[in-house]
Amino acid sequence: MHDIRVIRERIEDLRAALRARGAAVDVDAIARLDAERRQALTEAEALKNERNVVSKEIGAQRKAGRDTAERQAAVRALGERIAALDEKARRAEAERDALLLRVPNIPHASVPVGKDAADNVVVRTWGRPREFSFEPKPHVELCERLRLVDFARAARMTGAGFHIYTGVGARLERALIQFMLDLHTQRHGYLEVSPPFVCNAAAMTGTGQLPKMAEDMYFIPSDGLYLVPTAEVPVTNIFREEIMAGPLPVKMTAYTPCFRREAGSAGRETRGLIRVHQFDKVELVKFVEPETSYDELESLVRDAEDVLQALEVPYRVLLLCTGDLSFSAAKCYDIEIWAPGQKAWLEVSSCSNFEDFQARRAGIRYRNAQGKPAFVHTLNGSGVALARLFVALLENGQRADGSVEIPERLRPYLDGRERIEPPA
Repeated sequence: MHDIRVIRERIEDLRAALRARGAAVDVDAIARLDAERRQALTEAEALKNERNVVSKEIGAQRKAGRDTAERQAAVRALGERIAALDEKARRAEAERDALLLRVPNIPHASVPVGKDAADNVVVRTWGRPREFSFEPKPHVELCERLRLVDFARAARMTGAGFHIYTGVGARLERALIQFMLDLHTQRHGYLEVSPPFVCNAAAMTGTGQLPKMAEDMYFIPSDGLYLVPTAEVPVTNIFREEIMAGPLPVKMTAYTPCFRREAGSAGRETRGLIRVHQFDKVELVKFVEPETSYDELESLVRDAEDVLQALEVPYRVLLLCTGDLSFSAAKCYDIEIWAPGQKAWLEVSSCSNFEDFQARRAGIRYRNAQGKPAFVHTLNGSGVALARLFVALLENGQRADGSVEIPERLRPYLDGRERIEPPA
């Protein structure tokens, strides 16, 4: 959420940022409602001062034994006008703030201007896509042949976009979660937390999922709770409406399942594990001082890259353009891994700096060098998303005999297993 002073003092800068994003927001309506609120409050304050003066006059007149009925009627009329103005200010503020919640973050100056994903910039690549002596199979065929995932039974019990990991597939999923949590806690210095898998509307609003992405969320009407779309939501809201007591940065990691309707998604990507409604993810969240947040963003990206380097998965890092930024991000890097069976790059991590955008919405502050409360900068990134990593590990590790080689760093989590072999 933006400081209203941005609307008052830098409205043209905001217009330019929204144009760069391709976002249609009625900032004039926000400015108008803000002006109405301020005018109503000013008028109400003047009338309250007038009422105080008249009330003192009534007291003096009563002491003198004079009739005060007319003056008392005037005070009642002033009270009614004040109440009407207070209500007008309240309504204008509510409407203004509802519109403010729909204004996306302002892109950082280093973000390239562009229309969509085609204008994103490849920053670096790591690893070389493997050359096969045979035509690499897509993960769906590998999963079915090796009995790692049961798509049909999951669809029958729940619906399309869900899956059941089975046997070695379930063990591989669990191994990946444990490997990533160990890496981020033991090597990168994150504190592991295990948050709720549901959050209320206030928490979802704080991180920017609501109101913008309401149709993509799974909602439980009887309880007023949402299934989490990412651990970013509960972990960021740990410090909601608090002044953080300890030194910054604070770094946290968490595993959660993630639930997303992804309304309107269709096409080839909806088959298999590439675009699903429930998937596992290990998330990285940082609370940092504003002066260091962009250095912390670069460090966050490196932490996510470390997972892929350890597992020997080729990847590339992209700097997103203004038109492809998420609603809350001021700057974002995507990490995409190579999946030879898909002949495509698959996004497994988005690492974003939100600056104070989320902190304002969620009321998360710290004490700055002067000891005064100020909004923190929040960052988060996937460290990383599991389903697509599962795809890439199978497709990159497949061998001509139908087996799949397991990366060396992952083998201790699978009792030393080196390959997944086709069942007899």
